[in-house]
Amino acid sequence: MAAFCYPPCIMKSLPLIALLSLIPSLFAANVDVYFGTSGKATKGIYHSSFNKDSGKLSPPKLAAGIGSPGFLALHPKRSHLYAVATSDQGPCVAAYKIEKNGSLTLLNTEVIGDGGGAHISVHPSGNFLLTAQYGGGSVALFPLAKDGRVQPRGQLIEHEGGSRVVASRQNAPHPHWTGYSPDGKFAFVPDLGLDKIVIYKVNANRPSITAHGAAESVAGGGPRHMRFSVDGKFIYLLNELSLSVTTFQYDAKKGTTKRLTTTPALSESTKSEEGFNSSSEILVHPNGNFVYSANRGDDTVTAYQANRSTGRLTVTEVEPVRGAFPRNINLEPSGKWLLAAGQHSNTVAVFAIDQSTGKITYQLNSVVNVPSPICILFNE
Repeated sequence: MAAFCYPPCIMKSLPLIALLSLIPSLFAANVDVYFGTSGKATKGIYHSSFNKDSGKLSPPKLAAGIGSPGFLALHPKRSHLYAVATSDQGPCVAAYKIEKNGSLTLLNTEVIGDGGGAHISVHPSGNFLLTAQYGGGSVALFPLAKDGRVQPRGQLIEHEGGSRVVASRQNAPHPHWTGYSPDGKFAFVPDLGLDKIVIYKVNANRPSITAHGAAESVAGGGPRHMRFSVDGKFIYLLNELSLSVTTFQYDAKKGTTKRLTTTPALSESTKSEEGFNSSSEILVHPNGNFVYSANRGDDTVTAYQANRSTGRLTVTEVEPVRGAFPRNINLEPSGKWLLAAGQHSNTVAVFAIDQSTGKITYQLNSVVNVPSPICILFNE
């Protein structure tokens, strides 16, 4: 970007404080956004620049060539990016250094050894990451080196059983997401096949996880992804098969849960009209008052008002995503914008968020093209 200079007469007449206040206005409020992709038409991880003031995305460009880098995760220091992908050796975890210009430099890859990863997350300590293998029915732990490289797999834990409520999807375990309690002491793995969130105790210094307990979801719900409330008192679990959100009360000291309420994302008539429908992603707004979930098939985002005292959710809006099959949605970190990825339409659309009501509004001429996007990751 070319530097902008104020006329000398203006510069001399302004006090120092006023001059300093002008500095931020010289630079666009841009943040890096990365898109994970999956499909024959994709070439790897794509990168774009997002302007927080205008809500505009720059044309996405290929940042790293690799096979089907579906889900992405950042190191807590935001210096490295990790992806579950496919290399010549098969399904793997890939580690990248994030350069100053937003480009990615591949450091190394490590094979998963139990099928492809459906999700990936880095522990807050930065000492390890977890992957969930939907097809393999397992969770894998990979230690991370100080230089950001991913080290050989340290653990592989196979889930067992199946709720069998939905025979075509729940005859076997299907871990679908990995994440951590706000204090990092526990790891959580929603399992679609078990109708449970499997909970593990974390040893971050000697990276390992051990079985701790489970949170039972609704029968046939098909747990997919989950998020904590901003105060850590509640868990919002997205049920893929029943298109609903189940709220759990969370005891941070014990790492235990109590199931409270379940809120449908769509009406029963809407689900039956569309034929195939399934939930894909859930988000909690930074102010803690709103929750969002994405509905594939219906191709919408459901907005909820969250009761901060009880955890109960109330649907306030169902908004079309202006794309097809929203596999993923994400919030710009300040909570001002929501991005929705249409996997089948090869699009990412931008929506503005009303900070007082949570309502999302589509921004005209804000759609960009990305081949089969299934993950949106901000680096700010």
